[in-house]
Amino acid sequence: MKKKGLTLRQREMVLGFTFISPWLIGFICFFAINLLHAVYYSLCNVIVNPAGGYRLEFAGISNYIYALTKHGEFNRILTTSITDMLIDVPLIVFFSLLMAMILNQKFKGRTVVRAIFFLPVILLSSAISDALQAAMNMIIGGVSSVPPEMREASGFSARYLLRVFMELGFPTILLDYIEGAVNRIYDIVKASSVQILIFLAALQAIPGALYEVAKIEGATTYESFWKITFPMVSPLILTNVIYTIIDSFTVSDVVNTIYTTAFTSMNFGLSSAMSILSSASVCIILITVGYLISKKTFYQN
Repeated sequence: MKKKGLTLRQREMVLGFTFISPWLIGFICFFAINLLHAVYYSLCNVIVNPAGGYRLEFAGISNYIYALTKHGEFNRILTTSITDMLIDVPLIVFFSLLMAMILNQKFKGRTVVRAIFFLPVILLSSAISDALQAAMNMIIGGVSSVPPEMREASGFSARYLLRVFMELGFPTILLDYIEGAVNRIYDIVKASSVQILIFLAALQAIPGALYEVAKIEGATTYESFWKITFPMVSPLILTNVIYTIIDSFTVSDVVNTIYTTAFTSMNFGLSSAMSILSSASVCIILITVGYLISKKTFYQN
């Protein structure tokens, strides 16, 4: 009797596990062990011996209670970081997709323009970062060194634009969101380089025959975007959202607070509890967002 082989789904599962096996091995050997140590330290008071070494005194969940109820800044910083993330992530993903579509067009100097958008990743010099920050602040009228007439004109333009939106009946929440987006324009541009690259690769992988058929059938550019471009890049939207959420937390004030608590205040137990709470918050957000987006994600088989 002929032995039955693996089904297509089983072969895909084996291939998938083989593909992620290097990461899985590294996760178990290097990250999971340290994570367990962090959880254990968060349940203890870590007493450092000035002469060298340390000892642990089991304290239960007291470090978690202190971080959530008694610490003066952790709650505020964590809440602010989550709020900023909820504002920034949609803007970064939308801006990245928009710029990727523009950079995917054929025009003179396209390589130079692409390089400009990737500079924040390629060049991480603080001097360059400060120069770009100053230039962007001049654009939005946020630097005191900008001449008063320029700041007044910029502020007038922003107020006029918001007034127009208000007269059109836009809700106040949306207007506040737009104002926050303008104030964060530098951070949005700076954090969009990798996402633009990912979207650009996705756009270049879309078969041109799809657009040719749509054009022959009389589809407009708007219809081509929603019927072809958006579904084809939707898996990468999920990837970019997850990447942006993680990236926003790695550079947030939460990390600085945890670092200061550990290496300045020498309270390693409390810093471990803060890191566990922060990681748990990120995981909850990732699971929720991943579940909601994956339900609308189109996968071409």
